[in-house]
Amino acid sequence: MASQTYNVKFDLEKIRNIGIIAHIDAGKTTTTERLLFFTGQKHKIGEVHDGAATTDFMVQERERGITIMSAAVTCFWTLDGVQHRINIIDTPGHVDFTAEVERSLRVLDGAVVIFDGKMGVEPQSETVWRQASKYNVPRMCFVNKLNLLGGDFYMSLASIKERLSPKALALTLPIGKETELRGFVDLIDMKAYMYDNIDSTELRAEEIPADLVEKAKEFRHTLVERVAEQDDAMMEKYFAGEELTVEELRKGLRKGTLSGEIFPVMGGDSRTVIVHKLLDYILVCLPSPKDLPPVKGTHPKTEAEVERKVDENEAFSGLVFKIVSDTHIGTLSYFRIYSGKLSAGSYVYNSTRNIRERVGRLVLMHADDREEVPELRVGDIGAIVGLKDSLTGDTLCDDANPIVLEKIKFAEPVVSEAIEPVTKSDQEKMGMALARLAKEDPTFLVSSNSETGQTIISGMGELHLEIMVDRLNREFGAQVKVGKPQVAYRETVKQSVKMEGRYIKQSGGKGQYGHCWLRIEPNEKGKGVEFINEIKGGAIPREYIPSIEKGVKEASQSGVIAGYPVVDVKVFVYDGSYHDVDSSEAAFKIAGSMAFRDACKIANPVLLEPIMDVEVTVPDKFVGDVTGSLSSKRGQILKTEVKGNLHVISALVPLAELFGYTTELRSITSGRGSASVEPSNYSEVPRNVAEEIAGVRAGK
Repeated sequence: MASQTYNVKFDLEKIRNIGIIAHIDAGKTTTTERLLFFTGQKHKIGEVHDGAATTDFMVQERERGITIMSAAVTCFWTLDGVQHRINIIDTPGHVDFTAEVERSLRVLDGAVVIFDGKMGVEPQSETVWRQASKYNVPRMCFVNKLNLLGGDFYMSLASIKERLSPKALALTLPIGKETELRGFVDLIDMKAYMYDNIDSTELRAEEIPADLVEKAKEFRHTLVERVAEQDDAMMEKYFAGEELTVEELRKGLRKGTLSGEIFPVMGGDSRTVIVHKLLDYILVCLPSPKDLPPVKGTHPKTEAEVERKVDENEAFSGLVFKIVSDTHIGTLSYFRIYSGKLSAGSYVYNSTRNIRERVGRLVLMHADDREEVPELRVGDIGAIVGLKDSLTGDTLCDDANPIVLEKIKFAEPVVSEAIEPVTKSDQEKMGMALARLAKEDPTFLVSSNSETGQTIISGMGELHLEIMVDRLNREFGAQVKVGKPQVAYRETVKQSVKMEGRYIKQSGGKGQYGHCWLRIEPNEKGKGVEFINEIKGGAIPREYIPSIEKGVKEASQSGVIAGYPVVDVKVFVYDGSYHDVDSSEAAFKIAGSMAFRDACKIANPVLLEPIMDVEVTVPDKFVGDVTGSLSSKRGQILKTEVKGNLHVISALVPLAELFGYTTELRSITSGRGSASVEPSNYSEVPRNVAEEIAGVRAGK
């Protein structure tokens, strides 16, 4: 880590909080390493394949050459004589760790999306793009690896326009192709910038090569026209035929990027000095905290909308976006400050959980290094040491001025497996470790099977669970055995039915009386179980309605086909009766539970399974074998397209059929095929397969 202190106070306009996001293997971590190297934060470049990258500090990351946990680093860059501070979060590309991308984008102001220049837009590129759109994060694009065989800037740009946004605009054009790549044309100042080799640290400004002049003029015309549209004065000047200055173009480019009207696209080899220009344009295009609108939330008691300006003098508000258990100092709660400031040793109010917590120490993070600071201010991303009960997505604020910010929503786990300790001494270690890992990762769930007594862990994929088991062993010293991965099936209904739930018990003394009528019907996909009260005229007193809802929700955790959770059902309570003496909350809860279960049995219940979006990239000669293999797995082939000398096969395949698929694909293609798998939707399981699953669950 560089000796420079990170706790230097910068004006908000001179701060950038950005994420590096992409499909796996596009070069995110390599790009982050070069940003640190060229800004002087590192004196030696750490390579991912050598296990020496700054942001890949976990043992598992270094062994596998992939990013698992998002890491925060800081660097400084001067543009036009003004120094800026850039806080960067390097995120994972593998779909199993998509929660890390989700939580990072929730608290970042801008993003650089990296693409593999041989492949263009890939499945996870689309996923991270959608995540960024959900949080309205302005972004710019960098098409990487143009130095490699098959690297094609224009193909990649076309795929970004087609699959992500027609608002993507080239900001640079590459000079040279593949191994001959030696520079780029900057379309804003219309100069060529050249370097001699990968180790060069200086860019030379030169005339644009003659064979690129016409193409550069054509792309610049498109860029300038769109940039001019961002400002009325510029538009008038442009239509009057006057030349816009570089300063005006930068201003318009920034305005268009911040509003989501422009997505600037650069291209090259991020291991080279082109990173200087990337840094320039990060400062030009991406927002500072000052560019953000006031943060909105709700008052925890009145639920009225509350607003906080991006200002150090406002009441403090911040969002916890990540929890990390550190063996040396305890729990680190990563958070972003949206207004005001926070001092070490003070108290904060967790408005999500209605608790006060003491802020032990405040630290700024640089990968796995920490710098202790006395205070953090609006726009800062740091970590608190000492919070005991705050979790990911919780709002921290000043208790005299409370606010609850929007929580972070995470995807549901799709894979489960049973886990048990090897020895008795591992039992306690395992329990403690699982609790800590579940607190860190909202997509890692721990539960127990009441019938078998087994502990079940659930996650986003095989690799996710494999990493968690590895961490149990290495970090916590808990030796465990795991069962085969199991699919997280769901159940739902296809018909509307009405059902009575009646629970009456007389056994001397006070009896029990609960009686309700429910109507259940199919709901929209992804809506879960919705409970609606339609009781009129006091047929059931209002105080018993929550008990019926509780009974319904508890019964929905175990469906009628194979005991899987029930989803996407609307439940209406519309009639019933009560007894002045014998009715109780417990009786109505049981009545609600009975009515729901009986209704599900006759409402044409079906089993749902997770369907995965599979994209397989293979050389031409293996296409037939791969499509045959996918079809044999109940796969639906959607399309096959050609990218360079490779074929890309897109298919929808049930997750249940994909365990071990990577090994099988390697075998079919002699190691030359690669697959990307990510969740698509839940779909009905064919009847014969459903019967088989139900039989296995019943122990037949």
